[in-house]
Amino acid sequence: MKTLLHLGCASLNIYDLKGFIPNQWKEIRFDIDKNRNPDIVGTISDLSLVKTESVDAVYSAYNLDHLYSHKVPIALREFFRVLKNDGIAIVSCPDIQTICESISNDKLLETLYESPAGPISPIDVLFGNRNALAKGNQFMAKKSCFTYSVLNNLFGEVGFKSRYGGRVQNGRELFLVAFKQHKSENEIKKIADPFFPSNKL
Repeated sequence: MKTLLHLGCASLNIYDLKGFIPNQWKEIRFDIDKNRNPDIVGTISDLSLVKTESVDAVYSAYNLDHLYSHKVPIALREFFRVLKNDGIAIVSCPDIQTICESISNDKLLETLYESPAGPISPIDVLFGNRNALAKGNQFMAKKSCFTYSVLNNLFGEVGFKSRYGGRVQNGRELFLVAFKQHKSENEIKKIADPFFPSNKL
């Protein structure tokens, strides 16, 4: 059975992603917030409680943007370290280009989309969910942002040899699958496509 390190495990049920088949993947839940009942409590820029080359996949959804920019490469090097030689990192985060387009059209406070936490506006994507922050959840504060080229280049700089991803058509998300080893184009697509949103550009 393959092992998945699920970073920010409160974000979703990992098995909702079609690439993670319950009988084939064991989930290790990792979160900074102990109230989310993770297996491991910690920050994604310090995975020292996870052994080197011990997991087959790392999944990080909407948490890289909660790190200061100088901490992001540190986190990505940790992703690289804990992955087995043939491991993959699967990452999603807000697409700041789309958010800035909304802001330039004077829609800072208008609803972009509805989430389980309520309506989300560009200001929430930039600085963190206002409702959660107002209730004292400082873990929700945002500290950095990404375009796809920046995200892709960061993964390359820390050693991921092959990357596959892009902006999704809903206009608010970036998605990337990064490989520790060089892969052919056919191998990349075969491995990455089951994890990738169906509405990719």
